[in-house]
Amino acid sequence: MPAQSKAQQRAAGAALSAKRGETKVGDLKGASKDMYDSMTEEELEDYASTDHDGLPDKVEDDD
Repeated sequence: MPAQSKAQQRAAGAALSAKRGETKVGDLKGASKDMYDSMTEEELEDYASTDHDGLPDKVEDDD
């Protein structure tokens, strides 16, 4: 499943970097920390590799 927003794509990239040991897990915050804890490296690669051209900056909640 590809990322639905630029923010989601960036958060996945940060989580993927930590999952690979390239950055510290302690540096993660918010969505990237949640993604690190709940997603596999393959899932994070799918989200992080999404081309963000044409994606919205953020996805609006439908509450």
